[in-house]
Amino acid sequence: MTNATEVRPVAGTAPADRGGVRGLIARRPLTSFFVLALGLSWLAWIPYILSPHGLGVWDLHFAEFLGTAQFTGVLPGALLGPLGSALIVTAVADGRPGLRRWVARLWRWRVAWYWYALALVGVPALIVVSGIPFSGGAVQAPSTMALVALVPGLIVQIFTTGLSEEPGWRDFALPRLQTRFGALGAAAVLGPLWALWHMPLYLSDWGGWPDAHWTEPLVFAAFTVTFNVVIIYVFNRTGQSLPLVLLLHVGVNNTISNLWADMYPGMTAGTMMFGLTILSTIAAVVLIVATRGRLGFDAAIVRRADRTPSLIGSRHGIR
Repeated sequence: MTNATEVRPVAGTAPADRGGVRGLIARRPLTSFFVLALGLSWLAWIPYILSPHGLGVWDLHFAEFLGTAQFTGVLPGALLGPLGSALIVTAVADGRPGLRRWVARLWRWRVAWYWYALALVGVPALIVVSGIPFSGGAVQAPSTMALVALVPGLIVQIFTTGLSEEPGWRDFALPRLQTRFGALGAAAVLGPLWALWHMPLYLSDWGGWPDAHWTEPLVFAAFTVTFNVVIIYVFNRTGQSLPLVLLLHVGVNNTISNLWADMYPGMTAGTMMFGLTILSTIAAVVLIVATRGRLGFDAAIVRRADRTPSLIGSRHGIR
């Protein structure tokens, strides 16, 4: 994989003149990021996967928080991988100007109100509805407890899943990939790698081990690849707003965690993911066709967004 943007080295240092690891990262920031993101997370997850929370070959117990050990067993690896790798590679390859651009997207929250409505209400509603065809009629209204848990659950998801993943996948990697390969090319690279990053977790309770069927990781990968197309479209159409795509991402997780089991008590996790994959595939195909594969990517708008943190997304139609 080649560099997707002009390398911006630290002042006074030419990338070609750098040796060792720093020179390699400066010349190949995308490759370096993906290798580090996957490698660091996978290494950090090994103890959890080998523990009784996974394969059970290592008698190492992780402390539980909010009824799960995933905060102590999975979250550190997630933070170390996409987030940590993006920080390291940006600092080495792009220096302070790159770090400022990277951080700026994390604060690009001034987008039209309907994008927030889509992320916080529209997509969760579609997720809930997607289960009806597979419920066999066993659907019930969410309990008061489940509804009350939505807001604190969303906050927890923002500061765990959201901030551990999105600054890497969408803030660091996606702009570079789109600059070189276009939106569809970026989707073709990023989606499978995003899915691959999750795969070792299927050997732990995160993925339902040991009860998950062997097809469940494949269905999850299909969902990840197609949902990534939706995220790319929203990212582009909101002027590369990280807060918006972060809410879109964690809104899906939060809806599943707090509403799904409550409303569909008889549905398995595999059936749930199958329904979500059908929904995300339909959405991805519609967006690709409607935008003729551009998925809202416009290099000129992106350049203006990098210079001007103004309201974006209120005047532009589907591209």
